[in-house]
Amino acid sequence: MTDQVLAAIDGSQFSEGVCDYAAWASLAMDAPLTFVHVVDNHSEVPEEQNLSGNLRFGARERLMKELSELDEQRAKVNRAQGKLMLEAAKERAIEDGVSEPATRQRNGTLVESLLELEKDIRLLVVGKRGETAHQASGHLGSNLERVVRELHRPILMVPKTFTRPEKILMAFDGSKTSRKGVEMLARSPLFAGTECHVLIVGAETAERRSEIEWALSTLREAGHQAEGAIRAGEVDEALQAYETEHSIDLLVMGAYGHSRIRHLLVGSTTTAMLRGSRIPVLILR
Repeated sequence: MTDQVLAAIDGSQFSEGVCDYAAWASLAMDAPLTFVHVVDNHSEVPEEQNLSGNLRFGARERLMKELSELDEQRAKVNRAQGKLMLEAAKERAIEDGVSEPATRQRNGTLVESLLELEKDIRLLVVGKRGETAHQASGHLGSNLERVVRELHRPILMVPKTFTRPEKILMAFDGSKTSRKGVEMLARSPLFAGTECHVLIVGAETAERRSEIEWALSTLREAGHQAEGAIRAGEVDEALQAYETEHSIDLLVMGAYGHSRIRHLLVGSTTTAMLRGSRIPVLILR
């Protein structure tokens, strides 16, 4: 199945948001929807040298065997729980209006599984934090950081509760690749009828005024109501301030090129914008 909306779910409190945003995207894009649950049975057994201690060889062997059996039992429970999650997600998507959502369960790590499915993904929907991430609001799971860095497909990171996006903000830097992002935004059925905002972060110059006028013209020609601004300051702070001032429902950013925006997403401050935003973030690749 190609060009599908793929929604990654787990046992976290973000799974309902993932279901609802994925259903919205599937219907808007007229694309098939598949829910995937990854069973990560990575052993949590301590390394053998940590078990040796004062244990005699026979005792150590028995302990390792018991731990192995516990791992097998845990794997069975994880698979069973995952199947229940997938069924619940499928039922919720049907209630949201999706006719035939599919489900898949895979073994391995989240990142490896998504990379294997990458060629069939049109849009990946994930929660801002997963089951194993710390629940503090400022923390973003390491799995999700790796997905943002390694997956070359659009990624929609969503909060716990669904709100239909009506006002969209795109972080724009005037580069060739970010212009492609504006063109995608203009023609995407996902954003049909939405009010689109474009923000350039940096000093106001004639070149930047020309760039933002091009972006607004492109969006307006596609039928969007469009507004734009140029703001000085740090990228994450400027975007968050604009979000609040204009009641933005969804932020669009591009993880490409060598721009300040890309460095924000895939550099050392990867999570700064993502963890600070309380609205969905669409990352274009």
